[in-house]
Amino acid sequence: MHEGERVRKPQMYLEFGGLKAEAKFELVRPRQLNEIEDARIIIEGPDISEMAEDGSYSLGILIEVAGAKVENDIAGVLERRIHYFLNYIEGVMHVNQRYDIWIRFTKDAYKHGFNSLEWFGKALIWLYKTSFPILEKVQVTFYTEPAQISEQLKTAMTIWAERDERTRSLMDEDVEQFYGCVMCQSFAPSHMCVITPNRTGSCGSISWFDARAASNIDPNGPNFVIEKGEVIDTEKGIYRGVDKVLQEKSLGSVQTVSIYSMFENPHTSCGCFEGIAFYIPEIDAVGVVNRDYREKAVNGLTFSAMATNTSGGVQSPGFNGIAIEYLRSPRFLKPDGGWNRVVWMPYDVKERVKSSIPADIVDKIATEKDVKTLADMKQFLTQKQHPILQRWKEQEAASEAESAEPEAAAETGATTAIQLPAEGETVISAPTLQLPASGGFKIILKNAKITAEKIIIKRLDKK
Repeated sequence: MHEGERVRKPQMYLEFGGLKAEAKFELVRPRQLNEIEDARIIIEGPDISEMAEDGSYSLGILIEVAGAKVENDIAGVLERRIHYFLNYIEGVMHVNQRYDIWIRFTKDAYKHGFNSLEWFGKALIWLYKTSFPILEKVQVTFYTEPAQISEQLKTAMTIWAERDERTRSLMDEDVEQFYGCVMCQSFAPSHMCVITPNRTGSCGSISWFDARAASNIDPNGPNFVIEKGEVIDTEKGIYRGVDKVLQEKSLGSVQTVSIYSMFENPHTSCGCFEGIAFYIPEIDAVGVVNRDYREKAVNGLTFSAMATNTSGGVQSPGFNGIAIEYLRSPRFLKPDGGWNRVVWMPYDVKERVKSSIPADIVDKIATEKDVKTLADMKQFLTQKQHPILQRWKEQEAASEAESAEPEAAAETGATTAIQLPAEGETVISAPTLQLPASGGFKIILKNAKITAEKIIIKRLDKK
């Protein structure tokens, strides 16, 4: 198995999906036994051998499965395994899911005979049937004509919407168990998705129900039960049982997680997230951008630029990989201000989740059609009277109160004496060095070593 292999541009023969392809999808649909033919592979449109090297092409993958014990509930589980199974193939890289897929394979793979989508199909059929004995028949269809893919995608979007709808009436407190997913650990070894009724997996394709079904049909697979254990903080989503499993699965890299905060011990991300919630420090607000958005977000960064700071299985305060479905959650960034903190998102995303945004806020959230820069953003928020204005007022009042307090240098606390060399470069070394700060923060440098070209000490005249 070659799971976790990355295919870089210079190695690539060609790619399917990704940002350059307008239409792409992968979908699993359960069927009746008499509706499909076992091991049949259908290619609708040009095959790999008819495509130009270094090209980017549209691709739709439809996998139809049947068996006496096959139910609709496992469709999402089987669908996410496409990511797993295609990454087993030497020279192949598959990332993302549903309508966001991106597949590359190498020049070496092509030279060794990987010149047809039929080989993808053969691998998928064999891996599905050996991994899930309940599958009596598996049929695979590949679509490479963009118009045909777009038509099939409409059906797929309806199916996914129906799946996602199931969990919206279920709350975290209604269940005793959450679920974990480590399907992406080949790309991000310290990452584990915590899947709850109110937080879908970051890839957007594994809900709480999907994870439950996956753990039942494949107990040794990448989805497993997490006992919630003691509730430490309901609003932030901190649970003793979750932290225990997280410490084990991340090999100690992550000790605790606030499932619903993007600032305090945030949930880690791999690289398959549908979108990113990102902090905008200039206005102390939050924006959201999805993978398919190709322009720069209002903060001047592209999705790919922010993804670099979001992925890798590390906790990155201010950058949070999320599923679009999570925007519909009643616990969406709740400890950080929730929708009252969100000021910008792409128009297409806003339209998708519009019904889940509070009615008094929906028109106050800007899109690329409203603003292009942060200067425009401030004007828009002021004009619309966005709730973030109240946050600014509170911060301004706190800052003024801080400035009004008399300076008290003696209150900076005891520090180790600063050691200055007699000549040459100036180095300040101190085990503990406390700096004055405002805004309710105290800055303490531990084992600090500061290098400067010179230090100028001036006596302040007392007035």
